[in-house]
Amino acid sequence: MSQCHQRGIALGPIATFLRWKELGRHVCKGEKALTLCVPIAVKRPKDADTDSADSSSAAFTRFVYRSRWFVLSQTEGAELPEPSVPAWNAEQALTTLGVDEVEFDEVEFDAVDGNVMGYARERSIALNPLNPLPNKTRFHELAHVLLGHTAEGQQADSEATSRNLRECEAEAVALLCCAALDLPGLEESRGYIQHWVGQGHEIPERFAQQVLKAADQILKAGAIAEGEVSR
Repeated sequence: MSQCHQRGIALGPIATFLRWKELGRHVCKGEKALTLCVPIAVKRPKDADTDSADSSSAAFTRFVYRSRWFVLSQTEGAELPEPSVPAWNAEQALTTLGVDEVEFDEVEFDAVDGNVMGYARERSIALNPLNPLPNKTRFHELAHVLLGHTAEGQQADSEATSRNLRECEAEAVALLCCAALDLPGLEESRGYIQHWVGQGHEIPERFAQQVLKAADQILKAGAIAEGEVSR
């Protein structure tokens, strides 16, 4: 998005040069590709001194920058069909993930912060009934549970993740889920993430891996068949 803004390109779906060609469109002359950070599976070279039975270290994932993508507005050709939005059911997701959505505790709410829109405790989450973006907050609180943030308070023998990183991880998951389901809250998520990143803390490489995994878990847990009713 930032690259599009900097270059004056209209936002829209992105694809590689070959994918646009498959869809009946071609990249306009003179257009430059956008750069994304993508996961690459890398195999470690075999070491004669290493036990061959240990396959856990045979491969790992690294993230690299690749300039291969073009936005719809950078292409010309056949009209694209309207994209289908996947259906998602909150109750099904909660059941599948083993998380309870409980009533919001106003006493705890007032004691903590009058702006709290939700919270997570162990394997349960709660949403403020006045929350204007309940889906975004539900994803955020589910992420806290799935990422192990709610369990860290019980693990006195381990180093807890810093609050800024916990909030960045959970909100990044919420942003991905809202984007995938075409739900409101994207701008609010970006602002929330920028606030916590702006605290001057470094974001580790494992951040992206954990965020993608949690978002995938939430989306798959609530996915429903075509024709069913989502909530």
